[in-house]
Amino acid sequence: MPEQESNKKKGVLTFDGKKYFIDELSDETKDIIRRLQIADAQIKMHEDTLKLITLGKNVLANDLRKNLEKK
Repeated sequence: MPEQESNKKKGVLTFDGKKYFIDELSDETKDIIRRLQIADAQIKMHEDTLKLITLGKNVLANDLRKNLEKK
């Protein structure tokens, strides 16, 4: 298989404008990448949780408004 085709199938990390073949990185570097991915996933999860809490808060505020208008 030509080298160019082989390179297309390798995982590539783009970081700070540079490209790196993941298979060629040290185990320590791969571990850091995995931990960064976990951190990103946790941030996304907490952002989604905050959106749900905000939505629930808005529903409660609307319920309060309606109840106060009845008085």
